[in-house]
Amino acid sequence: MVDISAIRAPLFVPANRPERFEKAAASGTDAVILDLEDAVAADAKDAARQALRKDFTDLPVIVRINAIGTPPHAADLQAIAALRPAAVILPKAEDAVSVQHVAEAAGVPVIALIESAHGLANSRQIAATPGVVRLAFGSIDFCADLGCNHLRDVLLPARFELVLASRLAGIAAPIDGVTAQLDDPEVTRDDAAHARALGMTGKLCIHPKQIPEVMRAFAPSAAEIDWARRVVASGDGAVSVDGAMVDEPVRIRARAILAQVRE
Repeated sequence: MVDISAIRAPLFVPANRPERFEKAAASGTDAVILDLEDAVAADAKDAARQALRKDFTDLPVIVRINAIGTPPHAADLQAIAALRPAAVILPKAEDAVSVQHVAEAAGVPVIALIESAHGLANSRQIAATPGVVRLAFGSIDFCADLGCNHLRDVLLPARFELVLASRLAGIAAPIDGVTAQLDDPEVTRDDAAHARALGMTGKLCIHPKQIPEVMRAFAPSAAEIDWARRVVASGDGAVSVDGAMVDEPVRIRARAILAQVRE
């Protein structure tokens, strides 16, 4: 079974562009998202659905379907049930009942994409819904829904709420939304580092050159690994490491860092 919780830098590719599937899989990503939603024009939805396949790679293949209430949604669910991808991304996830319906109809794990005020308000219930394995943040759509600016300080409460909702539900930490700017890789890496600092463990990618930046941002640095090893080796009880107090909560963090190295 594919471990959806381990995915760090999944890459979107339009599902109506099958000639790009293999290239996407060879990009360095750890999962390919075949997109039936935003990347596909309305008159190309049927062709995109017919082009769905997962035999082009050994990587996890995920499909983003169209939102509940849209004309293509029912046909998308039928295609998912037939294809059986590693997971399905449900955009505009807004309530636990409808999300559970999608999980049952699709028959595969669901990544619930939170993109609206209702979705964020209900994120704790959505995260706890049977079949939901991860939340993701659709930050651009979220800002459009609320009429707010797409700025880190503005979106800080929303991102942290998704981290908290995931932790309370006992599922993997969430995946952050895309970085729209493509001409400066450092922007992507900085955005990913910010998401990691908040407790997120992945970031959606829309271009192959974003992948190495995201992977680097979510990997522990050499300094972090060295610190974690010395903390774990410090024994029990409260001791000093690098002039700072170390006790069991600090060791838990250190062990989590070393677990990432072993992944």
